[in-house]
Amino acid sequence: MGINLLLAAETTVAGASNGVALAFRELSLLELASFCFNLALVLVFVFIVSARYVALCFGRARLWKENLVGSGGDVRQNGVADGEETQNIVIGKNYKASIACCFYVLLVYIFVLGYDGIDLIREAAQGESGNWTVLLLPAALSLAWFVLSFSVLYCKYKAAEKYPLLLRVWWIASFIISLCMLYDDGKGFLKEGSGHMDSHVLANIIVTPALAFICFVAARGVTGIQVCRNSDLHEPLLPEEEAGCLKVTPYSEAGLFSLISLSWLDPLLSIGAKRPLELKDIPLLAPKDRSKANYKILNSNWEKLKAKDPQKIPSLAWAILKSFWKEAWRNAIFAGLNTLVSYVGPYMISYFVDYLCGKGTYPNEGYVLAGILFTAKLLETITSRQWYLGVDIMGMHVRSALTAMVYRKGLKLSSSARQNHTSGEIVNYMAVDVQRVGDFSWYLHDIWMLPFQIILALAILYKNVGIASLATLIATVVSIIATVPVARIQESYQDKLMAAKDDRMRKTSECLRNMRILKSQAWEDRYRLILEEMRNVEFKYLRKALYSQAFITFIFWSSPIFVSAITFGTCILLGGQLTAGSVLSALATFRILQEPLRNFPDLVSMMAQTKVSLDRISGFLQEEELPEDAITTLPRGISNVAIEITNGDFCWDQCSPTPTLSNIHIKAEKGMRVAVCGVVGSGKSSFLSCILGEIPKISGEVRICGSAAYVSQSAWIQSGNIEENILFGSPMDKAKYKSVIQACSLKKDLELFSHGDQTIIGDRGINLSGGQKQRVQLARALYQDADIYLLDDPFSAVDAHTGSELFKEYILTALAAKTVVFVTHQVEFLPAADLILVMKEGQIIQAGMYDELLQAGTDFSTLVEAHHEAIEAMDFCNLVSEESSENDHLKSLLTVEKSNLATNSITGLANEVQEGVSSSEKKAIKEKKKAKRSRKKQLVQDEERERGRVSMKVYLSYMTAAYKGLLIPLIILAQTMFQVLQIASSWWMAWANPQTVGDEPKTSSMMLIGVYMALAFGSSWFIFIRAVLVATFGLAAAQKLFLKMLRTVFRAPMSFFDSTPSGRILNRVSIDQSVVDLDIPFRLGGFASTTIQLLGIIGVMTQVTWEVLLLVIPMAIACVWMQKYYMASSRELVRIVSIQKSPIIHLFAESIAGAATIRGFGQEKRFMKRNLYLLDCFARPFFCSVAAIEWLCLRMELLSTFVFAFCIVLLVSLPAGSIDPSMAGLAVTYGLNMNNRLSRWILSFCKLENKIISIERIHQYCHIPSEAPAVIEDSRPPSSWPENGTIALIDLKVRYKESLPVVLHGVSCIFPGGKKIGIVGRTGSGKSTMIQALFRLIEPAGGRIIIDNIDISKIGLHDLRNRLSIIPQDPTLFEGTIRDNLDPLAEHPDQDIWQALDKSQLGDVVRQKEQKLDTPVIENGDNWSVGQRQLVSLGRALLKQARILVLDEATASVDSATDNLIQKIIRSEFKDCTVCTIAHRIPTVIDSDMVLVLSDGRVAEYDTPARLLEDKSSMFLKLVSEYSSRSSGVPDF
Repeated sequence: MGINLLLAAETTVAGASNGVALAFRELSLLELASFCFNLALVLVFVFIVSARYVALCFGRARLWKENLVGSGGDVRQNGVADGEETQNIVIGKNYKASIACCFYVLLVYIFVLGYDGIDLIREAAQGESGNWTVLLLPAALSLAWFVLSFSVLYCKYKAAEKYPLLLRVWWIASFIISLCMLYDDGKGFLKEGSGHMDSHVLANIIVTPALAFICFVAARGVTGIQVCRNSDLHEPLLPEEEAGCLKVTPYSEAGLFSLISLSWLDPLLSIGAKRPLELKDIPLLAPKDRSKANYKILNSNWEKLKAKDPQKIPSLAWAILKSFWKEAWRNAIFAGLNTLVSYVGPYMISYFVDYLCGKGTYPNEGYVLAGILFTAKLLETITSRQWYLGVDIMGMHVRSALTAMVYRKGLKLSSSARQNHTSGEIVNYMAVDVQRVGDFSWYLHDIWMLPFQIILALAILYKNVGIASLATLIATVVSIIATVPVARIQESYQDKLMAAKDDRMRKTSECLRNMRILKSQAWEDRYRLILEEMRNVEFKYLRKALYSQAFITFIFWSSPIFVSAITFGTCILLGGQLTAGSVLSALATFRILQEPLRNFPDLVSMMAQTKVSLDRISGFLQEEELPEDAITTLPRGISNVAIEITNGDFCWDQCSPTPTLSNIHIKAEKGMRVAVCGVVGSGKSSFLSCILGEIPKISGEVRICGSAAYVSQSAWIQSGNIEENILFGSPMDKAKYKSVIQACSLKKDLELFSHGDQTIIGDRGINLSGGQKQRVQLARALYQDADIYLLDDPFSAVDAHTGSELFKEYILTALAAKTVVFVTHQVEFLPAADLILVMKEGQIIQAGMYDELLQAGTDFSTLVEAHHEAIEAMDFCNLVSEESSENDHLKSLLTVEKSNLATNSITGLANEVQEGVSSSEKKAIKEKKKAKRSRKKQLVQDEERERGRVSMKVYLSYMTAAYKGLLIPLIILAQTMFQVLQIASSWWMAWANPQTVGDEPKTSSMMLIGVYMALAFGSSWFIFIRAVLVATFGLAAAQKLFLKMLRTVFRAPMSFFDSTPSGRILNRVSIDQSVVDLDIPFRLGGFASTTIQLLGIIGVMTQVTWEVLLLVIPMAIACVWMQKYYMASSRELVRIVSIQKSPIIHLFAESIAGAATIRGFGQEKRFMKRNLYLLDCFARPFFCSVAAIEWLCLRMELLSTFVFAFCIVLLVSLPAGSIDPSMAGLAVTYGLNMNNRLSRWILSFCKLENKIISIERIHQYCHIPSEAPAVIEDSRPPSSWPENGTIALIDLKVRYKESLPVVLHGVSCIFPGGKKIGIVGRTGSGKSTMIQALFRLIEPAGGRIIIDNIDISKIGLHDLRNRLSIIPQDPTLFEGTIRDNLDPLAEHPDQDIWQALDKSQLGDVVRQKEQKLDTPVIENGDNWSVGQRQLVSLGRALLKQARILVLDEATASVDSATDNLIQKIIRSEFKDCTVCTIAHRIPTVIDSDMVLVLSDGRVAEYDTPARLLEDKSSMFLKLVSEYSSRSSGVPDF
């Protein structure tokens, strides 16, 4: 009985389970999958929610317990406490649409469930047994969409900006299942017609559009909910940094899915889609990616290598590999994995064709093959993106570290090493060589991957063609060896190209620095032609490099064709049986092998280029540095002796037999004032350099006690505002700052500037007068509060009054307790010195106090006598003696007042300021904000950049730049023919070979291979034609753009150079021009070829299965949308990258020019930090830019992978015999390449648009407004003009820029012809501005200048400037020879040049040199003293012999004796000329026929010196009295 019951129970259970099994069996495979999948995810969801709830309960219990035990503080839940951030939530359209779609799908499934349920109840009521399984799917889907809909609602409650991962996966999977069901239902319709339609089919059709939208939302992951936080916590940490910059890139803490999908970049791209990105939008790099971290690693490894074996040359490449091996290893894993999975497709094709031919080996083999191919493609996509991003990041790290090392080296170079590398070359190491080394990270893994790929390819080929694969190996080796000589040739061209580029950049840099001289001497055309000649040399090598590149392109597109022809030929000759499957598998393998083979020449050439760059950088990094032990620095207060030099011999050029300084002995005690004097070229500046440790020491010892501050003779001013230049990295101390301004007589100047000390200084201090620059330098030194002050002729650039003022306020008062060593030509300051050193030919020939040296006679008394001669030459002595009692009284009053003022000023000001610190701080903050707002009115503006899409005009201007665009259609035609013939050759091999082993071939073996070779080699010739056409087009366009830019820049007005830092122009003529030369033509060709290849692939696939078009069209739409979405951010990122490059180059050039000052102040660390900061500012947008490319490629490739999978599933699902297996195999062969081509296509388009930005930037500089014409044919002056030289200024008004205030206010006066006119005035009164207006370097804002009855504004600039001559304030020499510097236009014979040299007192100096007139002049004329450079400028004027000569502070840098000599020469040589002299030394202008006194840009006085001196109220008399009292009344100091 029990047994029977048990058996009955078992039978019931078995029956029930069989019933359930039968019920499930009635569901289709897809419906069952959908049912299981949705139920499983519902369970996962319930589990996650439960787990969270439990965790929350535990957390609350623990918190409650802690609060009971603790102080019973309030427990907040979800409330917003006071002072905490408040949130403002904005709901976007996307979120609303998503929620609507979810509830719409839920309602559809509930309706279907209700409909099916009612139908079943109706059937049961009629006594029919209904099939209850129809309710399973709608019930599961209703439950699933109920959970999904309320999960989306919960996102709003949580204010989530991203959807949970589970939700997104669920949505995407639902859409894929829906698509599969649609496909299945479509097949059902074809078989059964309308009988197939039921509620489930209809529901699926209705919900698919909503699911498609939701799938798209899931792919993006963004909810559309924006949270705006208002919080005190979000205040920026630094006032200079924008608030947006403070967040670190999400990449540093991204999860696995976020890293794989690159979704960490979404927030930035979504900002970029809404508005143009700014630098502040771009997050900071993670600490490990910053320049400082990478520089430290590389520098320590480099130093270790150097220390390991000092005899051996260390390998920079090894140091880089040791520093970044972890990154290289990680990239290698991705690269290896990517290579492995990329060969899965070609391996599986033969099995796929066999399956389609009906030779399946197990059930559902087709779907298994499709799954394997899909998975391989998916893995290939993911690994390639991670690999490429990793490579870019590694390159970024290497570049940052190397740039920092080159910069640091530039600051530490010794003088002899500095002569081997011009600043242009050093900038090139950073701009070009470092870039190339960083780019090599792309090629690093190709070295080992090439053999790995060849081995994999041979294994697949061996399976398909047997022993013939040996022929493949031989053919591959032959094609690789064939390129080596071509690559070598190209490498040599590349070397020569780089050398030519270096020379051109050096000359360009020099021309930009000295554009004022070039324009005022009318030499700019000559120097532009020199640059064009240098460009022609560079262009010659560029042409050779590009044509050899074209030949290499031809070889490597042909090599896979050559290899495949050899392989198939060998197989046929050996009697092997080729089938469609094996041929297609082999072709797919060749196509993959094509990539490494084609990359091999690039690899060889890149290795060669990188080696050249590494050797150049390595050579530079091993150059001699300034020895750290050149001077011994003792801590402050340890000794009473501030400076001590014993037995010192020093020499700039260590190969020279005679030292620059010899037998130097000096001991200066703390608080001493030491004056250094001597004639031009006697070694005064070198003496200061030996105290700084700048000049190489041969023997002896230099010891200093405390810190030093240095003021150079040629002012070095940084770009930035005046305040930054004075503070020079020190913190602001208002009291100290004000006292420094007072001591340097800068107060009045700052009041004259509309922006005060916030005025932005142009490139190399262009908008400051010589005196202002010098005083800013002095202020910088004083603010540093050093112990020892080394001043190199600081008073030469200022007028007499300011000079006296400075000497009293600065040297005698502010530096009263300091040790001061000052070089001077002003004899009147010498009595105030505690020790005077007289130098001659590099030796201290006399040392002592003023009176002692005078009594001793010799050289010192000669200098003093020369000075007195000049004073006596002033014919006003009697007049002064008449007024002496009056003046003496006034003078004593002044002296007492000034000394009181000086002693009290610093302490008084300090106290005054200290009282109002808090109010002044507030005021300072207000001033800063005001300065920011008023920045638009400054001389130097932030670099301009276009915004939004690159204009079509830019593309057209480039395409029509060469041969009016006629080559473009020819390039497209050649590429199309190549693609057509390629497809035809593959189609021929698939069609003509038997489908399976044993079938009859459709043609003879000879015919088969003959036709294939004809088609294949025909296609390779079209590639050759395309490559040559692209190179020809690129060369012509690049040259045309370069010449247009160069000519426009050289024709630009002086105001353009004043307001544009040279780094910006150099950036365009070096980096942007390189891109146009070497990159853009190939990018254009590459884009055309990829587009045509992609169309070919889609064509082949649709030819076989037209249904693919159903997915290709939406995929194309999605691609275009994504590309637009990406480009909005990418364009701006690339523009920001270009702009952020300029400050790095500018800082490089600026720091190298002022290296001595930076070292003198011990500021190397601060400048190094600044460099690292700028490198990070560049790396931030660069990193986001490369990540954005990978973001786009990943999404594109995933789309194409799904299309490919759809195509394969379609081919597998079609009934047997309905499609030709060979053609299906051909479609798969091409489809394997589709994701690669699609991402290539998008990438090539995006990279092209990003590179086109270089053309856009060059385009900007091709449209700079030009200055007036060089020659106006209709109004050329007579050849003898100006005969008389009369200059009439009529109501002259001048301003530097439209937005800046007027500098000259209606100046009117007449300079009679042939007379000597002296122009005097306080510093900044507008003297140099008037001269610039005379040369039309600045066009007047009002009024006229008439020379000999001709209005100079009506004639050409060259006609004007050629007839005038100038000896400028800043003497400039160009790199080359003495002959080139005196006569750059080569208009004079050597005899005239020698004559001019003799007259300018340089003849003997030049004759002593071995090469005479060909004596080299190095960059900036650094191997000649400033005084000698000034004399060369005089020589130029003597050669030119113009009727009007302008001397702008021409003798400021020479001693009194030389000055007197120069004045005599000018009086005799230019006796019939109109000579306008601006001078601060009164003797220089006192014998003028007329004197013009300017004050604040207005004419204060204009008359003969005698008349002006008679007028007791005249400003000129004051100036003369000041100079006279300063010079004769020396003891007053």
